[in-house]
Amino acid sequence: MTLAYPRMIAGRGRHEIEIRKSRFICSIARVESDDDARAFVESIRKEFWNASHNCVAWSIGENGRLQRSNDDGEPAGTAGVPMLEVLRKRQLTDTVVVVTRYFGGVMLGAGGLIRAYGSAVSETVQLVGIVERQTLKNVSIRIGHDDAGRFEHSLRGSGFALGDVAYDGAGVTFSLAMDPAIVPGFAAWAADHSSGRGAVVIDGDTFVDVPVQDDGRNRDHTEGRCANDE
Repeated sequence: MTLAYPRMIAGRGRHEIEIRKSRFICSIARVESDDDARAFVESIRKEFWNASHNCVAWSIGENGRLQRSNDDGEPAGTAGVPMLEVLRKRQLTDTVVVVTRYFGGVMLGAGGLIRAYGSAVSETVQLVGIVERQTLKNVSIRIGHDDAGRFEHSLRGSGFALGDVAYDGAGVTFSLAMDPAIVPGFAAWAADHSSGRGAVVIDGDTFVDVPVQDDGRNRDHTEGRCANDE
């Protein structure tokens, strides 16, 4: 399924789990490029320089077109891949994650490692939260002083989300940010309620992050904690 808006984590975060005496510390951040991701990874590796492993995954760009993962010495496919799979399942982009492991002396086996690294990322994503980045159009309409009060009263009761109201000697400018799909409807509404004296101007885009409820239904078996795996 292709999302209408890109999804990403709400911000930076960190979460730790312990499985059979091994510590798994997940650090996660939003990034805009491979260079940003590499810089974040390097900062975590410097912070946890004495860890057994610092495993990496990231998804960047439109539809997560740039994806990387690294097992950092763990058995191939047991760390970076399940970490990346969590990002894929939740359709996250512009997100980098590092899971730092301090080995506790008990071998987990391939299945245990897959679950441990997946769980660390999954739990961290849930704690930090997911947002959809929506693109809205900046819209304004200018009304003369004589009509501004009546127009503002109608606008506030219209259901359109009014932003700034700016007054000057020549009139009043009302600013709004709205979904591009409703701009034509607003233009028609504004023309009707200003008796044709207000012209709608579109001036670029603005971006808003809207929280998304992650109910966990997109998880697969690699994300569940399984302390009994050998």
